[in-house]
Amino acid sequence: MANNGAGNDDSLSSLTKSGVATNNPVLVQTLGICSALAVTGLVSTTLVMGFSLMLVTSLSCLFVSLLRDTIPHRVRLMVQMLVISVFVIFIHLYLRAFQYDTSRALGPYVGLIITNCIVLGRCEGYSLRHGPVASFVDGLANAFGYALVLLCVSIVREGFGGGTLLGWKWSPATFRPALILKSAPGAFLTLGVLVWIVKGFAGRKAKTAEAKA
Repeated sequence: MANNGAGNDDSLSSLTKSGVATNNPVLVQTLGICSALAVTGLVSTTLVMGFSLMLVTSLSCLFVSLLRDTIPHRVRLMVQMLVISVFVIFIHLYLRAFQYDTSRALGPYVGLIITNCIVLGRCEGYSLRHGPVASFVDGLANAFGYALVLLCVSIVREGFGGGTLLGWKWSPATFRPALILKSAPGAFLTLGVLVWIVKGFAGRKAKTAEAKA
């Protein structure tokens, strides 16, 4: 049964920590990998994609939570997809109207937010059972965790693969870009190294906590 009160929801701080760090959708759950690799060639497009997903996820979770007691169980996925689609279409139309070059650079990936498993997963797994405030924070935290990973990958790929950041050339004249980082294998490599670093740090931290206990 859906939770109608705010008092039984998880604390907002624990929701934020879970979405951003301890249960990060990309680093821990390995979700949203396709877009994480496809749009991280440039920091500018990565920022737009991350911000778009944050808006869609947080608002979709909020509205699904508000409607949770009125959604028939058998059609809940259809309703969630409809809610998600509305926000994605608004963002897509805005980008096409006011940021056309960015929209072209992102290609189909803004539209594919509709099928992003992070968005639907938070709506189905959390928002249907919790209040609107907690659902909004949960969606925002998970999307921010996703966007943060994308930003880290894009900084490495653009910075060392192209010698620029946000179009600004930071590297000296003698710098030779690692062109492999701009390719699809380079995206896999960058994300893999980032996951390895994070999991190694988390494992070491867990061992330290066990030793102290």
